[in-house]
Amino acid sequence: MGTERFDALREQVRGQVIESDDPEYDEARLVFNGMVDRRPAAVLRVSQVADVMAAIRYAHGLGLDLALRGGGHSAPGFGTVDGGLVLDFSARRGVRVDPARRTARVEAGATWADFNHATHAFGLASTGGIIGSTGVAGLTLGGGIGYLARKYGLACDNLVSADVVLADGSFVTASEAENADLFWALRGGSGNFGAVTSFEFQLHPVDMVHVGLIFYDAAHGVQAGAAYREWIASQPEEMGAFYGFHQGPPVPFLPEEWHGRPIAVVGGMWTGNVDEGPAHWQPMLDAAPVLGSMFAPMPYPALNIMFDGLNGIPGLQGYWKADFLRTLSDDALRVAVEYAPGIPTPHSANHFYPIDGAVQRVAPEATAFAHRDVGFSPAIAGQWPDASENESNIAWVRSYWSALHEYSEPGGYLNFQDADDLPRIEATLGSNYARLAEVKAKYDPDNFFHVNQNIKPASVTQAAPAAPTLPPEAAPTA
Repeated sequence: MGTERFDALREQVRGQVIESDDPEYDEARLVFNGMVDRRPAAVLRVSQVADVMAAIRYAHGLGLDLALRGGGHSAPGFGTVDGGLVLDFSARRGVRVDPARRTARVEAGATWADFNHATHAFGLASTGGIIGSTGVAGLTLGGGIGYLARKYGLACDNLVSADVVLADGSFVTASEAENADLFWALRGGSGNFGAVTSFEFQLHPVDMVHVGLIFYDAAHGVQAGAAYREWIASQPEEMGAFYGFHQGPPVPFLPEEWHGRPIAVVGGMWTGNVDEGPAHWQPMLDAAPVLGSMFAPMPYPALNIMFDGLNGIPGLQGYWKADFLRTLSDDALRVAVEYAPGIPTPHSANHFYPIDGAVQRVAPEATAFAHRDVGFSPAIAGQWPDASENESNIAWVRSYWSALHEYSEPGGYLNFQDADDLPRIEATLGSNYARLAEVKAKYDPDNFFHVNQNIKPASVTQAAPAAPTLPPEAAPTA
């Protein structure tokens, strides 16, 4: 089936080209965020790198917008685009581990669950996300916060090389030795510079870890949060844990009367000697009255997928906001406690991730991720199933973010931002924005890769094509 418009592309690729009259179209056009309902002209299910090269030349030649979809988790829905071509990498999920070199080569459609499953067989890991279904590609290109960041740095800090198809359809490898400026830009500059078809990561010895979850009444959130602030700063870098606010999840170690009620939580893992784990968690058990807790040694991949049943469900309506905090101050904690009763659903979360340890030992100019001197990355992730509640839930996220923003630093973590954060892109990329714009001008002077948190080429004076926006109900208000 299909139209003559894409017949020439079909002749050049091995992957399936899906158009609106194909039976697979409605499934093929979906992304993780159910709020995003776009209709691309075609979706190419990528089979191999040659498909990517051909498709980019084809789309560029016809002036088609191009969207790149790895895991599909982008909150703004940048993995699809109205009227354009989507390169869907979901079938390209291979992970090849070299245990002798402690590296892994990962295809662009792999998730962190795929990655961790492959590397754990060798007792190895690298910094990944909090949700297993998150794509390796998007998270790494935006920086890559995870449980292992305090010990081993961000995901982008562990990137050794990347294979990239540029806007003219040519193929290059980016590393410290080859195309070093492109390699620099990929580590935090998102998908602005090309289509990355594979990533090579440095791995580290991580096997069994001691996992902890501690729940408190959200009303005690300032007390518990202040204790967490001091505790995480004093802990060895083997401790990776976030602080946050949720609706109480339906788990057996939380009393049923607290299911669905606002709670504060500390969650994460101790990656040192498993037997030492309980002693390291004890200060947070003493920090405030505990509603429930869970501690257990488990394989690292098990922690990475632990929250997928709540936060990793495709099709939920979603809206996100983010900032950076110099410190998790009592003022910021009071704002969090004030807004905790409005958390929309058990699928939603407000987390504060520590930015310290190995992350801060990397110079701000060493990679495109410049914010190496902040203390925490807050994420306000609203997710809910009912589209009729979009207006009220989006309003809660925005109001919370606005109140927290008073205590925040300029910019915010790119991977936690939504489509209406695009005007903040210079602050988001901070001191590295001008250099990123120069690299963009070198590798993508026409701004072909613009369906993203877009960096305009330094040489472009006219307005670049706009990134897709959220549906009308999610559009920014004055």
